[in-house]
Amino acid sequence: QVQLVESGGGLVQAGGSLRLSCSASGRTFSRYAMGWFHQAPGKERDSVAAISWSGDSTYYADSVKGRFTISRDNAKNTGYLQMNSLKPEDTAVYYCAARGLTGYSDYYRSTEEYDYWGQGTQVTVSS
Repeated sequence: QVQLVESGGGLVQAGGSLRLSCSASGRTFSRYAMGWFHQAPGKERDSVAAISWSGDSTYYADSVKGRFTISRDNAKNTGYLQMNSLKPEDTAVYYCAARGLTGYSDYYRSTEEYDYWGQGTQVTVSS
C-alpha cells in the first residue's frame, strides 16, 4: 500500500510558475512509476506527465510540453511537477498517481493503469 499526498497548488497569474509535490509513504516508492493528472470541472481526468521509477523515461501531454517538467527524488519518496508559463486553461485539480511492479523504464498514461492516488491539489491560473 502507498499513500500519496499532493501539495504546492494555489492561485497564480498567467505566465507564473508553481511546483507541485507528491509525497509518498508506505511501500518503497522508488519502485513505483508515477504520473500527474489534471481534472477540470465537468471534464475527464487526463494525463499531464508520467515518469518511470528509474526516472530515465518521461512522458508529457502535448499541451504542457516545454512548460512542465516531471521529476522524482526516490531518496525523499517524493515526486514533483514543475509548471512554468502557466495558462488559464491549466486550471484544474491536479492528482498524482503511482503504480507498482513496473519495468525500469515503464511509464503509464491512463487512469486505469494506476493503483494509488492522492487527494488532489487545486491549481488556479488567472488571466
